Amino acid sequence: MRPQSCSGWIWRSSALTAVRPPNRIVHWRTSSNGAGSAAAVIVFAPNWTRKPGGLSSLRIKLVPEGQPRRRGCSFPSSRPAAITSGVLPDIKSITRPELEARLKTWEEPAYRAGQVLDWLYQRRAASWEAMTNLPKPLRARLAEHFSLQVLELVRKQGARDTTQKFLWRLADGAFIESVLIPANPALYGEASDRHTLCVSTQVGCAYGCTFCASGLDGWKRNLEPQEIVEQVLATERAVADDKGQVTSAATAPPATRHPARLINNLVIMGMGEPLANYNNLLIALRLLNAPWGGGIGARRITISTSGLAPQIRKLGAEHEQFRLAISLHGATDEVRGRIMPVNRKYPLAELTAALEDYQRRKDQLITFEYILIAGVNDHLDQTRPLAALAQRLHAKVNLIPYNTVEGLDWARPDEQVCERFLAALEQLGVTATLRREKGGDIDAACGQLRLKTEREMVTQAC
Repeated sequence: MRPQSCSGWIWRSSALTAVRPPNRIVHWRTSSNGAGSAAAVIVFAPNWTRKPGGLSSLRIKLVPEGQPRRRGCSFPSSRPAAITSGVLPDIKSITRPELEARLKTWEEPAYRAGQVLDWLYQRRAASWEAMTNLPKPLRARLAEHFSLQVLELVRKQGARDTTQKFLWRLADGAFIESVLIPANPALYGEASDRHTLCVSTQVGCAYGCTFCASGLDGWKRNLEPQEIVEQVLATERAVADDKGQVTSAATAPPATRHPARLINNLVIMGMGEPLANYNNLLIALRLLNAPWGGGIGARRITISTSGLAPQIRKLGAEHEQFRLAISLHGATDEVRGRIMPVNRKYPLAELTAALEDYQRRKDQLITFEYILIAGVNDHLDQTRPLAALAQRLHAKVNLIPYNTVEGLDWARPDEQVCERFLAALEQLGVTATLRREKGGDIDAACGQLRLKTEREMVTQAC
Protein backbone atom coordinates (compact mmCIF):
# COMPACT_ATOMS: atom_id res chain seq x y z
CA MET A 1 0.00 0.00 0.00
CA ARG A 2 1.60 3.27 -1.06
CA PRO A 3 0.57 6.90 -0.49
CA GLN A 4 -0.93 8.92 -3.32
CA SER A 5 -1.20 12.71 -3.34
CA CYS A 6 -3.28 15.23 -5.19
CA SER A 7 -3.41 19.02 -4.73
CA GLY A 8 -1.91 18.80 -1.28
CA TRP A 9 -4.11 15.91 -0.13
CA ILE A 10 -2.76 12.45 0.68
CA TRP A 11 -4.33 9.00 1.07
CA ARG A 12 -3.49 5.35 0.58
CA SER A 13 -4.76 3.02 -2.06
CA SER A 14 -4.48 -0.66 -2.83
CA ALA A 15 -7.09 -2.39 -4.98
CA LEU A 16 -9.20 0.78 -4.93
CA THR A 17 -8.29 3.96 -6.78
CA ALA A 18 -9.40 7.41 -5.64
CA VAL A 19 -11.07 9.66 -8.19
CA ARG A 20 -11.69 12.65 -5.92
CA PRO A 21 -9.53 14.16 -3.13
CA PRO A 22 -10.13 13.03 0.44
CA ASN A 23 -11.75 14.88 3.36
CA ARG A 24 -15.04 15.26 1.54
CA ILE A 25 -16.82 12.62 -0.53
CA VAL A 26 -14.45 10.30 -2.38
CA HIS A 27 -15.80 7.88 -4.98
CA TRP A 28 -13.79 4.74 -5.51
CA ARG A 29 -13.81 2.35 -8.43
CA THR A 30 -12.79 -1.27 -8.07
CA SER A 31 -10.94 -1.63 -11.37
CA SER A 32 -8.88 0.52 -13.68
CA ASN A 33 -11.66 0.85 -16.24
CA GLY A 34 -14.23 1.94 -13.66
CA ALA A 35 -16.40 -1.12 -14.21
CA GLY A 36 -16.46 -2.27 -10.60
CA SER A 37 -19.75 -3.28 -9.04
CA ALA A 38 -19.72 -0.88 -6.11
CA ALA A 39 -18.11 2.24 -4.74
CA ALA A 40 -17.63 3.82 -1.35
CA VAL A 41 -17.69 7.28 0.11
CA ILE A 42 -14.66 7.77 2.33
CA VAL A 43 -13.80 10.80 4.40
CA PHE A 44 -10.21 11.42 5.46
CA ALA A 45 -8.51 14.20 7.34
CA PRO A 46 -6.14 16.38 5.26
CA ASN A 47 -2.47 15.46 5.27
CA TRP A 48 -1.51 18.14 7.80
CA THR A 49 -3.82 16.77 10.48
CA ARG A 50 -3.07 13.08 10.69
CA LYS A 51 -0.52 10.55 9.53
CA PRO A 52 -0.99 9.46 5.91
CA GLY A 53 -3.28 6.51 5.77
CA GLY A 54 -4.42 6.88 9.36
CA LEU A 55 -7.83 5.27 9.72
CA SER A 56 -8.95 6.84 13.00
CA SER A 57 -11.07 9.36 11.10
CA LEU A 58 -12.22 7.02 8.35
CA ARG A 59 -15.91 7.08 7.44
CA ILE A 60 -17.33 4.81 4.79
CA LYS A 61 -20.69 4.78 3.05
CA LEU A 62 -21.63 2.41 0.24
CA VAL A 63 -22.89 4.00 -2.97
CA PRO A 64 -25.49 2.12 -5.06
CA GLU A 65 -24.23 0.42 -8.20
CA GLY A 66 -24.61 2.57 -11.26
CA GLN A 67 -24.14 5.92 -9.55
CA PRO A 68 -22.03 8.20 -11.76
CA ARG A 69 -18.39 8.22 -10.76
CA ARG A 70 -16.30 11.35 -10.91
CA ARG A 71 -12.86 11.30 -12.43
CA GLY A 72 -9.97 13.70 -12.09
CA CYS A 73 -8.63 15.59 -9.12
CA SER A 74 -10.47 18.74 -8.07
CA PHE A 75 -11.34 20.50 -4.88
CA PRO A 76 -14.82 19.80 -3.49
CA SER A 77 -17.82 22.09 -3.57
CA SER A 78 -18.38 24.83 -1.00
CA ARG A 79 -20.92 22.76 0.92
CA PRO A 80 -19.45 19.26 1.26
CA ALA A 81 -22.00 16.51 0.81
CA ALA A 82 -20.11 14.52 3.43
CA ILE A 83 -21.76 16.50 6.18
CA THR A 84 -25.27 16.47 4.76
CA SER A 85 -25.69 13.05 3.19
CA GLY A 86 -26.08 9.84 5.12
CA VAL A 87 -24.86 11.30 8.40
CA LEU A 88 -26.56 10.58 11.70
CA PRO A 89 -28.23 13.48 13.55
CA ASP A 90 -26.02 14.80 16.30
CA ILE A 91 -27.15 14.28 19.88
CA LYS A 92 -26.37 17.93 20.65
CA SER A 93 -28.89 19.14 18.09
CA ILE A 94 -32.03 17.69 19.70
CA THR A 95 -34.16 18.85 22.61
CA ARG A 96 -34.94 17.03 25.82
CA PRO A 97 -38.50 16.15 24.70
CA GLU A 98 -37.11 14.70 21.46
CA LEU A 99 -34.57 12.64 23.38
CA GLU A 100 -37.19 11.47 25.87
CA ALA A 101 -39.48 10.40 23.03
CA ARG A 102 -36.71 8.37 21.42
CA LEU A 103 -35.74 6.69 24.70
CA LYS A 104 -39.39 5.89 25.36
CA THR A 105 -39.61 3.99 22.07
CA TRP A 106 -36.61 1.99 23.28
CA GLU A 107 -38.46 1.27 26.55
CA GLU A 108 -35.77 2.98 28.62
CA PRO A 109 -36.60 4.44 32.06
CA ALA A 110 -37.60 8.11 32.03
CA TYR A 111 -34.56 9.17 34.04
CA ARG A 112 -32.16 8.07 31.29
CA ALA A 113 -32.72 11.30 29.36
CA GLY A 114 -31.50 13.33 32.32
CA GLN A 115 -28.41 11.15 32.61
CA VAL A 116 -27.55 11.58 28.93
CA LEU A 117 -28.04 15.35 29.08
CA ASP A 118 -25.93 15.60 32.22
CA TRP A 119 -23.10 13.85 30.42
CA LEU A 120 -23.42 16.12 27.41
CA TYR A 121 -23.83 19.55 28.95
CA GLN A 122 -22.46 19.32 32.49
CA ARG A 123 -19.73 16.70 32.27
CA ARG A 124 -19.00 17.62 28.64
CA ALA A 125 -18.52 14.00 27.59
CA ALA A 126 -16.55 13.62 24.37
CA SER A 127 -17.54 9.99 23.66
CA TRP A 128 -20.31 7.51 24.34
CA GLU A 129 -17.82 5.32 26.20
CA ALA A 130 -17.32 8.05 28.79
CA MET A 131 -20.98 7.78 29.88
CA THR A 132 -20.21 5.07 32.40
CA ASN A 133 -23.50 5.14 34.32
CA LEU A 134 -25.42 4.23 31.17
CA PRO A 135 -25.79 0.53 30.32
CA LYS A 136 -23.50 -0.59 27.52
CA PRO A 137 -26.44 -1.68 25.31
CA LEU A 138 -27.93 1.81 25.59
CA ARG A 139 -24.62 3.44 24.75
CA ALA A 140 -24.35 1.21 21.71
CA ARG A 141 -27.87 2.07 20.63
CA LEU A 142 -27.27 5.78 21.06
CA ALA A 143 -24.12 5.49 18.96
CA GLU A 144 -26.11 3.65 16.30
CA HIS A 145 -28.70 6.43 16.02
CA PHE A 146 -26.79 9.62 16.90
CA SER A 147 -23.39 11.07 16.22
CA LEU A 148 -21.43 12.80 18.99
CA GLN A 149 -19.27 15.37 17.25
CA VAL A 150 -16.42 16.97 19.17
CA LEU A 151 -14.43 19.92 17.89
CA GLU A 152 -10.72 19.33 17.44
CA LEU A 153 -8.49 22.03 18.91
CA VAL A 154 -5.96 22.99 16.24
CA ARG A 155 -4.43 26.08 17.74
CA LYS A 156 -4.81 28.27 20.79
CA GLN A 157 -3.44 31.73 21.38
CA GLY A 158 -3.50 33.53 24.71
CA ALA A 159 -3.22 37.28 24.96
CA ARG A 160 -1.40 39.23 27.63
CA ASP A 161 -4.76 40.38 28.99
CA THR A 162 -5.81 36.70 29.26
CA THR A 163 -8.12 36.79 26.25
CA GLN A 164 -7.76 33.45 24.45
CA LYS A 165 -8.57 32.52 20.88
CA PHE A 166 -9.32 28.93 19.88
CA LEU A 167 -9.10 27.57 16.35
CA TRP A 168 -11.27 24.49 15.88
CA ARG A 169 -11.43 21.89 13.14
CA LEU A 170 -14.89 20.64 12.20
CA ALA A 171 -15.72 17.11 11.08
CA ASP A 172 -15.35 18.08 7.42
CA GLY A 173 -11.95 19.69 7.98
CA ALA A 174 -13.14 23.31 7.92
CA PHE A 175 -11.88 25.78 10.53
CA ILE A 176 -13.80 28.11 12.83
CA GLU A 177 -12.82 30.34 15.74
CA SER A 178 -14.04 31.09 19.25
CA VAL A 179 -12.69 33.75 21.60
CA LEU A 180 -12.82 33.53 25.40
CA ILE A 181 -12.90 36.98 26.98
CA PRO A 182 -12.48 37.66 30.71
CA ALA A 183 -15.03 39.91 32.36
CA ASN A 184 -14.88 43.62 31.67
CA PRO A 185 -17.23 45.49 34.02
CA ALA A 186 -17.19 48.51 31.72
CA LEU A 187 -18.69 46.42 28.93
CA TYR A 188 -20.86 43.86 30.61
CA GLY A 189 -21.23 45.01 34.22
CA GLU A 190 -20.12 41.58 35.39
CA ALA A 191 -18.04 40.40 38.31
CA SER A 192 -14.38 39.72 37.60
CA ASP A 193 -14.82 35.94 37.67
CA ARG A 194 -17.20 35.89 34.72
CA HIS A 195 -16.23 34.90 31.18
CA THR A 196 -17.74 35.69 27.81
CA LEU A 197 -17.35 33.43 24.79
CA CYS A 198 -17.56 34.83 21.28
CA VAL A 199 -18.76 32.08 18.93
CA SER A 200 -18.94 31.62 15.17
CA THR A 201 -22.03 30.71 13.16
CA GLN A 202 -20.63 30.17 9.67
CA VAL A 203 -17.49 28.96 7.95
CA GLY A 204 -16.45 32.18 6.26
CA CYS A 205 -18.89 34.97 5.49
CA ALA A 206 -20.75 36.15 2.40
CA TYR A 207 -21.35 39.75 3.46
CA GLY A 208 -17.97 41.14 2.48
CA CYS A 209 -17.36 43.83 5.09
CA THR A 210 -14.19 45.37 3.70
CA PHE A 211 -12.36 45.55 7.03
CA CYS A 212 -13.06 41.97 8.17
CA ALA A 213 -10.95 38.82 7.76
CA SER A 214 -13.91 36.41 8.02
CA GLY A 215 -15.03 36.84 4.43
CA LEU A 216 -11.68 37.14 2.68
CA ASP A 217 -11.94 33.55 1.43
CA GLY A 218 -15.69 33.76 0.94
CA TRP A 219 -18.54 31.82 2.51
CA LYS A 220 -18.26 28.03 2.76
CA ARG A 221 -21.31 26.89 4.72
CA ASN A 222 -23.55 27.45 7.73
CA LEU A 223 -22.66 25.79 10.99
CA GLU A 224 -25.02 23.08 12.20
CA PRO A 225 -26.65 23.58 15.64
CA GLN A 226 -24.31 21.12 17.36
CA GLU A 227 -21.27 22.91 15.93
CA ILE A 228 -22.40 26.13 17.58
CA VAL A 229 -23.23 24.38 20.86
CA GLU A 230 -19.96 22.45 20.85
CA GLN A 231 -17.90 25.66 20.81
CA VAL A 232 -19.05 26.32 24.38
CA LEU A 233 -18.41 22.78 25.57
CA ALA A 234 -15.08 22.41 23.75
CA THR A 235 -13.81 25.70 25.16
CA GLU A 236 -14.69 24.63 28.68
CA ARG A 237 -13.00 21.26 28.11
CA ALA A 238 -9.86 22.97 26.86
CA VAL A 239 -9.70 25.39 29.80
CA ALA A 240 -10.34 22.57 32.29
CA ASP A 241 -7.56 20.52 30.71
CA ASP A 242 -5.16 23.46 30.96
CA LYS A 243 -5.97 23.84 34.64
CA GLY A 244 -5.66 20.12 35.28
CA GLN A 245 -9.23 19.90 36.52
CA VAL A 246 -10.79 16.45 36.84
CA THR A 247 -13.15 15.67 33.97
CA SER A 248 -13.51 11.88 34.25
CA ALA A 249 -16.43 10.70 36.34
CA ALA A 250 -15.03 7.19 36.40
CA THR A 251 -12.18 8.10 38.75
CA ALA A 252 -13.39 11.24 40.51
CA PRO A 253 -15.53 11.58 43.63
CA PRO A 254 -19.01 13.07 43.03
CA ALA A 255 -18.06 16.57 44.20
CA THR A 256 -15.33 16.89 41.56
CA ARG A 257 -16.78 15.06 38.59
CA HIS A 258 -16.85 18.14 36.42
CA PRO A 259 -15.86 21.78 36.80
CA ALA A 260 -18.59 24.39 37.13
CA ARG A 261 -19.81 26.21 34.03
CA LEU A 262 -17.01 28.58 33.06
CA ILE A 263 -18.88 30.57 30.42
CA ASN A 264 -21.54 32.93 31.74
CA ASN A 265 -22.13 35.09 28.68
CA LEU A 266 -22.31 34.39 24.96
CA VAL A 267 -21.80 36.90 22.20
CA ILE A 268 -22.64 35.68 18.72
CA MET A 269 -20.07 37.89 17.04
CA GLY A 270 -17.56 35.44 15.60
CA MET A 271 -17.13 34.32 12.01
CA GLY A 272 -20.17 34.71 9.80
CA GLU A 273 -23.46 36.60 9.84
CA PRO A 274 -25.56 34.98 12.60
CA LEU A 275 -28.96 35.94 11.19
CA ALA A 276 -28.06 34.43 7.82
CA ASN A 277 -27.99 31.09 9.66
CA TYR A 278 -31.19 31.90 11.51
CA ASN A 279 -32.78 28.49 12.05
CA ASN A 280 -29.62 26.67 13.15
CA LEU A 281 -28.67 29.59 15.38
CA LEU A 282 -32.00 29.59 17.21
CA ILE A 283 -31.88 25.81 17.72
CA ALA A 284 -28.39 26.09 19.19
CA LEU A 285 -29.19 29.04 21.44
CA ARG A 286 -32.29 27.34 22.80
CA LEU A 287 -30.17 24.31 23.67
CA LEU A 288 -27.58 26.51 25.37
CA ASN A 289 -30.29 28.44 27.20
CA ALA A 290 -32.31 25.44 28.40
CA PRO A 291 -31.91 24.55 32.10
CA TRP A 292 -31.23 20.93 31.11
CA GLY A 293 -28.73 22.12 28.48
CA GLY A 294 -26.21 24.92 28.69
CA GLY A 295 -28.17 26.79 31.35
CA ILE A 296 -27.01 30.21 30.09
CA GLY A 297 -29.67 32.87 30.65
CA ALA A 298 -31.23 34.39 27.54
CA ARG A 299 -30.33 37.91 28.65
CA ARG A 300 -26.70 36.79 28.83
CA ILE A 301 -26.74 35.86 25.15
CA THR A 302 -26.16 38.65 22.63
CA ILE A 303 -26.77 38.15 18.92
CA SER A 304 -24.85 40.49 16.65
CA THR A 305 -25.88 41.25 13.09
CA SER A 306 -24.61 43.44 10.30
CA GLY A 307 -28.17 44.61 9.78
CA LEU A 308 -30.42 42.03 8.11
CA ALA A 309 -33.67 43.92 8.58
CA PRO A 310 -36.18 41.10 7.85
CA GLN A 311 -34.44 38.71 10.23
CA ILE A 312 -34.29 41.39 12.93
CA ARG A 313 -38.08 41.69 12.71
CA LYS A 314 -38.37 37.90 12.82
CA LEU A 315 -36.13 37.74 15.88
CA GLY A 316 -38.32 40.32 17.59
CA ALA A 317 -41.26 37.92 17.31
CA GLU A 318 -39.43 35.11 19.14
CA HIS A 319 -40.34 34.66 22.79
CA GLU A 320 -36.75 34.40 24.08
CA GLN A 321 -35.19 37.55 25.50
CA PHE A 322 -31.88 37.30 23.69
CA ARG A 323 -30.08 40.61 23.44
CA LEU A 324 -29.34 42.30 20.14
CA ALA A 325 -26.23 44.13 18.95
CA ILE A 326 -25.85 45.86 15.60
CA SER A 327 -22.52 45.98 13.78
CA LEU A 328 -23.03 49.60 12.74
CA HIS A 329 -19.55 51.01 12.02
CA GLY A 330 -20.95 54.01 10.20
CA ALA A 331 -23.59 56.57 11.19
CA THR A 332 -24.41 57.69 7.63
CA ASP A 333 -25.22 55.66 4.54
CA GLU A 334 -22.21 57.15 2.78
CA VAL A 335 -19.72 55.98 5.39
CA ARG A 336 -21.43 52.69 6.22
CA GLY A 337 -21.95 51.80 2.57
CA ARG A 338 -18.27 52.28 1.89
CA ILE A 339 -17.23 49.50 4.26
CA MET A 340 -20.37 47.34 4.59
CA PRO A 341 -22.02 46.13 1.36
CA VAL A 342 -25.10 45.01 3.33
CA ASN A 343 -25.98 48.70 3.73
CA ARG A 344 -26.84 48.86 0.03
CA LYS A 345 -29.62 46.32 0.54
CA TYR A 346 -30.69 47.47 3.98
CA PRO A 347 -29.77 51.16 4.32
CA LEU A 348 -29.95 52.90 7.67
CA ALA A 349 -33.58 53.99 7.26
CA GLU A 350 -34.73 50.40 6.73
CA LEU A 351 -32.46 49.10 9.48
CA THR A 352 -33.75 51.73 11.90
CA ALA A 353 -37.37 50.85 11.15
CA ALA A 354 -36.66 47.17 11.83
CA LEU A 355 -34.95 48.05 15.11
CA GLU A 356 -37.89 50.18 16.20
CA ASP A 357 -40.20 47.25 15.48
CA TYR A 358 -37.88 44.98 17.48
CA GLN A 359 -37.89 47.36 20.43
CA ARG A 360 -41.66 47.65 20.46
CA ARG A 361 -41.84 43.89 20.88
CA LYS A 362 -38.90 43.36 23.22
CA ASP A 363 -38.49 46.57 25.23
CA GLN A 364 -34.76 45.89 25.30
CA LEU A 365 -31.65 48.01 25.14
CA ILE A 366 -29.85 47.63 21.81
CA THR A 367 -26.08 47.95 21.47
CA PHE A 368 -24.34 49.56 18.51
CA GLU A 369 -20.93 48.02 17.84
CA TYR A 370 -18.79 50.68 16.20
CA ILE A 371 -15.30 49.72 15.05
CA LEU A 372 -13.13 52.82 14.81
CA ILE A 373 -11.10 52.73 11.58
CA ALA A 374 -8.50 55.40 10.97
CA GLY A 375 -9.54 57.91 8.33
CA VAL A 376 -12.83 56.16 7.61
CA ASN A 377 -15.33 56.56 10.45
CA ASP A 378 -13.32 58.09 13.27
CA HIS A 379 -13.94 61.73 12.35
CA LEU A 380 -15.83 63.74 14.94
CA ASP A 381 -18.43 64.64 12.31
CA GLN A 382 -19.71 61.07 12.68
CA THR A 383 -20.51 61.57 16.35
CA ARG A 384 -23.63 63.71 15.80
CA PRO A 385 -25.49 61.33 13.45
CA LEU A 386 -24.36 58.42 15.63
CA ALA A 387 -25.67 60.15 18.75
CA ALA A 388 -28.97 60.95 17.03
CA LEU A 389 -29.42 57.32 16.00
CA ALA A 390 -28.48 56.01 19.45
CA GLN A 391 -30.87 58.39 21.20
CA ARG A 392 -33.71 57.60 18.81
CA LEU A 393 -33.36 53.89 19.59
CA HIS A 394 -32.28 54.27 23.23
CA ALA A 395 -29.13 52.36 22.31
CA LYS A 396 -25.71 52.29 23.89
CA VAL A 397 -22.56 52.50 21.79
CA ASN A 398 -19.57 50.20 22.15
CA LEU A 399 -16.51 51.72 20.47
CA ILE A 400 -13.90 49.18 19.34
CA PRO A 401 -10.50 50.24 18.00
CA TYR A 402 -9.80 48.32 14.81
CA ASN A 403 -7.70 45.14 15.00
CA THR A 404 -5.50 45.26 11.91
CA VAL A 405 -5.70 42.41 9.40
CA GLU A 406 -2.75 41.39 7.26
CA GLY A 407 -3.48 42.17 3.63
CA LEU A 408 -6.06 44.88 4.34
CA ASP A 409 -5.24 48.58 4.19
CA TRP A 410 -7.34 49.70 7.16
CA ALA A 411 -5.59 50.87 10.33
CA ARG A 412 -6.37 51.50 13.99
CA PRO A 413 -6.74 55.15 15.03
CA ASP A 414 -4.42 56.64 17.61
CA GLU A 415 -5.54 56.18 21.18
CA GLN A 416 -6.13 59.93 21.52
CA VAL A 417 -8.50 59.87 18.53
CA CYS A 418 -10.52 57.07 20.12
CA GLU A 419 -10.70 58.90 23.44
CA ARG A 420 -11.86 62.12 21.73
CA PHE A 421 -14.55 60.22 19.84
CA LEU A 422 -15.79 58.71 23.11
CA ALA A 423 -15.78 62.09 24.88
CA ALA A 424 -17.75 63.70 22.05
CA LEU A 425 -20.46 61.03 22.26
CA GLU A 426 -20.70 61.39 26.02
CA GLN A 427 -21.03 65.17 25.68
CA LEU A 428 -23.97 64.53 23.36
CA GLY A 429 -25.66 62.45 26.07
CA VAL A 430 -24.92 58.99 24.66
CA THR A 431 -24.12 56.01 26.86
CA ALA A 432 -20.87 54.81 25.34
CA THR A 433 -17.86 52.67 26.20
CA LEU A 434 -14.44 52.32 24.60
CA ARG A 435 -13.07 48.82 24.49
CA ARG A 436 -9.51 48.76 25.69
CA GLU A 437 -7.09 46.14 24.38
CA LYS A 438 -8.69 42.69 24.34
CA GLY A 439 -6.64 40.32 22.29
CA GLY A 440 -4.75 42.54 19.89
CA ASP A 441 -1.73 40.24 20.13
CA ILE A 442 -3.62 37.04 19.23
CA ASP A 443 -4.88 37.68 15.68
CA ALA A 444 -8.08 38.77 17.41
CA ALA A 445 -9.99 40.14 14.43
CA CYS A 446 -12.78 37.79 13.34
CA GLY A 447 -11.45 35.07 11.04
CA GLN A 448 -7.84 36.24 11.27
CA LEU A 449 -6.37 33.18 12.98
CA ARG A 450 -8.28 30.85 10.63
CA LEU A 451 -7.05 32.73 7.58
CA LYS A 452 -3.48 32.78 8.82
CA THR A 453 -3.52 29.05 9.61
CA GLU A 454 -5.06 28.05 6.28
CA ARG A 455 -2.49 30.08 4.35
CA GLU A 456 0.35 28.54 6.35
CA MET A 457 -1.00 25.09 5.52
CA VAL A 458 -1.26 25.87 1.82
CA THR A 459 2.34 27.11 1.87
CA GLN A 460 3.51 23.93 3.60
CA ALA A 461 1.61 21.72 1.14
CA CYS A 462 3.11 23.36 -1.95
